[in-house]
Amino acid sequence: INIEDLLGREAVTLDQRSIQELLEGRVVMVTGAGGSIGSELCRQLARFKPSQVVLVEQAENALFEIHRELLARFPGVALVPCIADICDLKRMEQLFARHRPSVVLHAAAHKHVPMMEWNPGEAVKNNVLGTRTLADLSHAHGVDRFVMISTDKAVNPTSVMGATKRLAEIYVQAMSQRSKTRFV
Repeated sequence: INIEDLLGREAVTLDQRSIQELLEGRVVMVTGAGGSIGSELCRQLARFKPSQVVLVEQAENALFEIHRELLARFPGVALVPCIADICDLKRMEQLFARHRPSVVLHAAAHKHVPMMEWNPGEAVKNNVLGTRTLADLSHAHGVDRFVMISTDKAVNPTSVMGATKRLAEIYVQAMSQRSKTRFV
């Protein structure tokens, strides 16, 4: 059995050359670097030889684990583990000023639907306001590319989590209309 047989659709083939051109020799910041999506992004992008990967994560243990794993698997890639909350404007400003990322891969989010129903204010704070902070800093610091990782739950949202991710998408789309930074 091939893994493609289990997909139920055509496999997507990535344009490796374009990805290499985007990442090789550049500083890449990954928010939510210790999460399920963020950590996989880190594993994948390390293969493209960025000059530095700035790992931004609020959970110390998750950051410790992904940093240790990446050090072992990709010894030639400069890794900078940064404990930080994307909602902390001063801390994020420090990181942007110090590391000058060319690419921001924004995967930090509160994603568990029931938990966000119980904590809607935290969903708004992190998913909407945290994204706004990162997008604004990316614009202000001349980041070349900002990629926001979203969710299928943002399409016609029926939950707090989906609605906050949709609001974040709308903000990022609006930023793309007025910034030299390419927002995706």
